[in-house]
Amino acid sequence: MGDESAAAAAADKPVMNRWLVVVGAILIQLCLGAIYAWSVFTPPLKAVPFNFSATQTQIIFAVGLATFALVMILAGRWQATVGPTTVARLGGIVLGIGYVLGGVASRTMEGTPAFWAILITIGLIGGAGIGLAYVVPIAVGVKWFPDKKGMITGLAVAGFGFGALIWIYLGQGLPAWTGIETSGLIATQGVANVFLIFGIAFFVLVMIGSLWMKNPPEGWTPAGWTPPTTGAAASASGAGAQFQPNQMLRTPQFYMLWIMFIFGALAGLMVIGIIKLYGIDALKAGGMDAAKASATAGTAMALFYALANGLGRIVWGVVSDKLGRKASLTIMMAAQGVVMLVFFYMGDKPALLYLGAALIGFNFGGNFALFPAATADFFGNKNVGRNYGWMFTAYGVGGIVGPIMAGLFKDAGLEKGVDAWFPAFIVAGIACLIAAAIGLMLKPPKAQAVA
Repeated sequence: MGDESAAAAAADKPVMNRWLVVVGAILIQLCLGAIYAWSVFTPPLKAVPFNFSATQTQIIFAVGLATFALVMILAGRWQATVGPTTVARLGGIVLGIGYVLGGVASRTMEGTPAFWAILITIGLIGGAGIGLAYVVPIAVGVKWFPDKKGMITGLAVAGFGFGALIWIYLGQGLPAWTGIETSGLIATQGVANVFLIFGIAFFVLVMIGSLWMKNPPEGWTPAGWTPPTTGAAASASGAGAQFQPNQMLRTPQFYMLWIMFIFGALAGLMVIGIIKLYGIDALKAGGMDAAKASATAGTAMALFYALANGLGRIVWGVVSDKLGRKASLTIMMAAQGVVMLVFFYMGDKPALLYLGAALIGFNFGGNFALFPAATADFFGNKNVGRNYGWMFTAYGVGGIVGPIMAGLFKDAGLEKGVDAWFPAFIVAGIACLIAAAIGLMLKPPKAQAVA
């Protein structure tokens, strides 16, 4: 009787249009996705006056990813206590401060001091800001859209992938084939000023997006939707068992999903970190001059990878609502493994480089629709903010291992030219195929196992 009264009260209470949550989520994620634009900064950071090594550029990227993942655990717990709006706004403030401080530091430092300054400001502080804000649209979205979890998680994080497209082109400019070729902010303003500009933009946009980061009233459900009463869908909708993080961490399903996420993140983040450096090497080995190779590799990342990354989040989310999370995860990981194994041989031809970048980006984007939705399916919707924070630590592990592994292979085999990148692609491809095999064994957890 009490549940019926709560539901009736919730139905009578005026609520905002739930699609405003999607608008706010996309605005926030557009800013957070700037971390995927890191590849445009790697060539100027390797040049005078910074003179970073390939490994150093990837360490900054990896630290940002790892900090992002670790802070998400805190953010998931905190937003459940103080509310999602506060946490989203703090994320925007911290992210903006990180980039602004990075701009100030890179104006006055070079060489080793600049490396440490950018590592702390962009990597640690910026990564923390992303971690604070990232979980909020996901946790809020699945509560407003319990009937479309795959779709909403895809939409909620699509901006992250599309954001890279925007920030990359702002940084490096539009290519000649667009008919409106521009030099880009890095060329005209310098790395330091671009960090400053980006930091201010991040702060403003996240503040706007946070306006709609509010949970629905207790007991609210979408009009015309009846929560399921059995199976994993019931758990995610709130009708079944709701796992606390400590309970979730005692299930084998958590570790199966976690390992799969590590391997999927390792592959995608490695390519994000190195695609411009690798693309330049591969295209030059195929006979292209350095300037054209740089522009072509930039297009592979800025257009094909970034656009497909955003689309993959939406498409895989919608597909998983039809096929189920297990089948979708397995297919996605298997496809990614095959593409990673052959991508090295595609890099010397622009069309194949674009195709490979798009396929990898599309599958990588699917991780961010499927894993939060699977976390809700297996462990319940009520605590998804906190539970997904723990699941997302896999992203941090993959973000450390993948890019740094590739950078180390490259620095160790400089005399081999483009061939120095080969082992990294093989390792990543095999890892994704192992993830697909794990996916075949996934089954929903039993609530009594953790009672």
